[in-house]
Amino acid sequence: MLKKFYKDIKKYFKYILYSTKSQLKAEVTNSYLSWLWLFLEPICFMLIYTFIAIVVFDSSVEYFPVFVFIGLTIWNFFSKTLTSSVKLVVSNRDTVTKVYIPKFVLLIVRMCVNTVKFSLSFLLVIICMIIYQVPISLNVLWFIPLFMILFIITFGFASIFMHFGVFVQDLANITTIGLRLLFYASGVFFAIEDRVPEPFNSLLIDLNPIALIITECRDVLLYKMMPDFILTGIWLLIGIILCLIGIKTIYKYENTYVKVMR
Repeated sequence: MLKKFYKDIKKYFKYILYSTKSQLKAEVTNSYLSWLWLFLEPICFMLIYTFIAIVVFDSSVEYFPVFVFIGLTIWNFFSKTLTSSVKLVVSNRDTVTKVYIPKFVLLIVRMCVNTVKFSLSFLLVIICMIIYQVPISLNVLWFIPLFMILFIITFGFASIFMHFGVFVQDLANITTIGLRLLFYASGVFFAIEDRVPEPFNSLLIDLNPIALIITECRDVLLYKMMPDFILTGIWLLIGIILCLIGIKTIYKYENTYVKVMR
């Protein structure tokens, strides 16, 4: 299975690149501000949540705007990928019913689009760190493997959701509701370890991979700390298992998708 997966990635690599560029262009084609929206959207959300947390909830977290921006950047990558994955096959009906393409390629294209947006948002994180004079250490380099773990976990969940999204029409609504709950359980604009009492704060971080990745990224970027290798290693293993399950399931049922959509 993994050998076939590798061959398909290699075979459709140029298609993935072309489709990623096309989707990015399509998102800004009819906009007056064009590519600027890719920067303005995360900035606007950061300002909104910063205002809510500082003014409404009276937060005193150090480097708070950067703190929020890191959480939003990670959350947007995960939530947008998962949300779009549910209807990914159905929304590409014309493509999948006329020509054969491994269905996980559609997901990889979507994730590449979101990775570009993630990279632009992270560039803004760096700018904010400079503006707020955040002390920098070599531990910031741990952000790269942490994002790789996030990518693997997201692909694992999204591939499974993409499969069931073909057969369960209500899954999109269920996913939207579930993500709203997960958003508040992931500490996007507050520190879980400070706001949630023990032992629930530890459980919330340990059992929620997005909360864990957000917390670990803040630690390495803002507070010069090392990541928790045991917890991140466990979730990396879980993410790999989810990826294998998702890929195997898609290969097994992808011919059925076309029949269901007809």
